[in-house]
This record gives sequence, structure tokens and C-alpha cells, in this order.
Amino acid sequence: MDTYPTWQDKSLIPEEKVRVVGEDIVQPAQENKLSDGDLEAIKNRLTKARTQLILDKPFLGNLVLRLPLVAADSWCKTSATDAKSFYYNPEFIDSLNKHQVKFVLIHEALHCALTHFARRGNRTKHKWDLACDFAINPLLVKEGFHPPIDVPIFQQYAGMIAEEIYPMIDDNLNQEPMGQHLYDDQANDDSKQSDGGMREDQLQQDPKPQSEANEGKQGGSSSLAQQPAILRPDEIEKLATQWQKNLASSAQIAQQAGKLEGEFAKLIDFFLQPQVSWQSLLAQYMSALARDDFSYYRPSRRSGEAILPALKSHQIDITVAIDTSGSITQEEVDEFVSEVNAIKANLSASITLIACDDKLSEHSPWRFEAWDALQFPASLGGGKGTNFIPVFDYVDAQDRACDVLIYFTDAKGKFPEREPNYPVMWLVKGKEPIPWGARIQLQ
Repeated sequence: MDTYPTWQDKSLIPEEKVRVVGEDIVQPAQENKLSDGDLEAIKNRLTKARTQLILDKPFLGNLVLRLPLVAADSWCKTSATDAKSFYYNPEFIDSLNKHQVKFVLIHEALHCALTHFARRGNRTKHKWDLACDFAINPLLVKEGFHPPIDVPIFQQYAGMIAEEIYPMIDDNLNQEPMGQHLYDDQANDDSKQSDGGMREDQLQQDPKPQSEANEGKQGGSSSLAQQPAILRPDEIEKLATQWQKNLASSAQIAQQAGKLEGEFAKLIDFFLQPQVSWQSLLAQYMSALARDDFSYYRPSRRSGEAILPALKSHQIDITVAIDTSGSITQEEVDEFVSEVNAIKANLSASITLIACDDKLSEHSPWRFEAWDALQFPASLGGGKGTNFIPVFDYVDAQDRACDVLIYFTDAKGKFPEREPNYPVMWLVKGKEPIPWGARIQLQ
């Protein structure tokens, strides 16, 4: 009787096995061609680059130092981070010069320090990853760092944050992020390659503890790190808090060394502002403005001759200006008007609503008394450049100054040369500074 070879036959050499994961064909990983000595030398290059950054750029160096260096398996094509570690492909790092190595280290550290992993919300992952790259890379180039030669730099996004860049990116842009952002596995797009999370075959395995994954990775190829598990929501929240502390402490160290200036100083001021919702800050400000106060009006004759303080209340007059230059979306304006209306309902306040780009809208102002509901006009017009002066000219031309002017804007426009004699509150989208007045950051 004939016998047939089986997989149990030791004499049979099986062909290379191909694993099918969903619709993707995953070939077996190639053996790492680098020796243990090569891997050690590459890690030493990274360590040396971090040391140089600490000496020359203490702010950036201290951020980079927060990420343990982990040599990664073939899943990592270039570099990657999960907001816990800096993963790198040894062959990729070996192909870079010392300036490019610094660029890659800082690039991944800034993704963490700016909490890009916690700010995506419901945005498409691939497009969000690109927006985060486009926000960081021009900043690093401006500060004198040299990117790998195949990294595109879009100078039109210089000075913008990821949330501002995201809607400007073409949905069909066929480009991969510089590194892999291992924050979650919900790609929400049709990209061919997921750059984060776990593959289906990995879900059947228990992920190693982070401490195990980060230790001993400089050895041979057998000890290269596997792709880490995705972050849980509670981890994201804790890491975001921790990275804000890292940002603040790194800034303090750099300030003490006298080496914090330029674009990074502005960036820190922006991201270290109190993370309180603008709705809460606005409500607090308005409540303080409208609180009842004591007044020394002359009493009636029946009260006697003594003049005592009496508690008086009065209706406050609020002027609300909306920047209609095109940088503020309709959804944001609707949310703003709704919030002002809610505050108005709890105060005795009249509101004058003004729309302005480089001049007042032909239909404004709209006047709402304390007993009126604040309704959004059907059309505000606008779409041109931004000039704040017409609004202040209008207020100055009235019989009496308003109690407060609230301006909803991106702050990219022409300001009056002098501060008015009434309070001004700027609700600012973006990170532009204001010359005077109170500033509330819109998220």
C-alpha cells in the first residue's frame, strides 16, 4: 500500500506558509540582517543624539528623553510612538545622518507632548495623522532641523495646529504619515495600510506588559519589539495629563537655562493655557460682571439722615461681535450664539449682535433686549479679510459705552491702536495673540 507524505514527516520540508488576515496577505517577516553589535551601535547613535539635544535644545531634549528607545520588529517601517515609547526600525535609523536622527526623535516626541493621541475625536485617523505631521514638520524646519529627504514640508501650514490643518487636507490625498501613530485601531478610512492598533492575528495573543516590551530590546533580532497593544480610553486620559506635565517641566528647565525662545516658546504658551472650556470661562466672566453691587445713592427722607450702602442691580449691555472673514465655521458660530443665549437667560442683559469681516455687515447690528430670545440671523455675509476697527468705531459712536464687548474670532486681523475704556473679551480660535483684553481659547 502506498504511503503519502504528511506534514508530520520530518523528511518533508514545507513550503513557506502564507497567513491570511482578513483580506490582507501577510508574508513571513524577513530576518533582521543586523548583528547584535550593529543594533547596539544604532541605539548608541540615538542615545548620543538625545544627549546633544539636551545640551543644545534642553526643551526638546527633555521631551525626547521621556520616551524609552525600543528597537522594533518589521511592523515598524521607520519610527513610531504609542505615547509611551519611541519605536524605531534599526535599518531606517542606520540610513539617516545625525541631523535627520534628531529630527525623527523630536517629531515623535512632539506628537506626544502636544497630545495628538488624545485630540482626534471623530476625525478620520489617516487624515488626522497627516494633519499632525503637517503641523510639526514646518516648525522643526524653521528651527533648523533637517528632515529625512523623502519627508514633504508644507510651509502653507506653518504656525497652524492640527485642528486648523485637518479641514484643509484633501480627503483623497495619497500620502502616508512620516511615522506610525499607534494610538488606536479605528482607522475610519479606506487607507490600504493601518498605521496603528493590532492586526487580527495579534488579537489572539496576550500582549506583553509594557515593562517587558521596553526592556532588553537592544539584543539580537529575536528580541525586537512586537507591535504594542492599543491604548485604552483611561490610558489616553492619564497619558494626556502626564504629557502636559512633561511639557511644562521641560519648558521650565529650558527657561532656567536661558534656551527657550522662538516658535517653541509660543507653542508652549498656547498649549499650557488652562484646559477649561470656553463656555465655563465665559459664564464665570459674565456672572462676575453682572453681579449685584452696593451703591451710595441718596436715600429717601423717610430713611433718616444717615447715608448707608444699598444693594442695587442693573441691566448690563453686552455687544457681541462675530468675525465673518471665512475662518469661523457656521457650526462654531451656532454653538457660540447658543452659549451666549443660555448665559443671557440667566442674566438681566441686553445684547447687540454685530457681524464684521473688513467692514460691518449691511444688516447689522441686531438688538435683543433682556426679554428677547437671541436668534441667529439668516445671513451674516462676510468672507473677506479681517478688520476689527469698524466694530470698535461703532461702539464708540453710541450714546453710552457697552458694559463688555465679546469678539468671536481667529484674531488674524487689524486691531485698534488703543485699548478702549470698556472691557473686551476675545474668544479666539487658533493660537494668535491679542494686544489687550481678556483672551479665552476656543477648543
